Amino acid sequence: MTADTLEKTAETAENWYSNEAATFGDRLAAAREAAGLSQADLAQRLGVKTRVVEHWEADAKEPRANRLQMLAGMLGVSLMWLLTGEGDGVEMTEDGDDSAQVKGVLAEIRELRAAMTAMTGRLGRLEKKLRHGLEQGAA
Repeated sequence: MTADTLEKTAETAENWYSNEAATFGDRLAAAREAAGLSQADLAQRLGVKTRVVEHWEADAKEPRANRLQMLAGMLGVSLMWLLTGEGDGVEMTEDGDDSAQVKGVLAEIRELRAAMTAMTGRLGRLEKKLRHGLEQGAA
């Protein structure tokens, strides 16, 4: 990694749960883990299926307003923090030299995840074009 990349990675890691760096799903997963709950535990407490919590954490779906309020209360974070990353939420702890390395890895994972999400969207659009083209050819 270059010095610029390391500096950017450190900046991203410092604001890991901010709106610019993390998604709702990232913050939900962090709060759940900080509360010592598994996805299944949280789902059971909310009265939803584990798959629903998995979708929320993967940012594939979003909870309704009543569930958001319940989540914030159960996890001990503010509703605003869950939605935007601002307010009372989970803080990353500093654990010496290892912490910087871990933060760097987390930031790199974030970058890869964002790139994969963009590629998935692009793939979906291309599939749609292909299907449309095949339907036109069959007509």
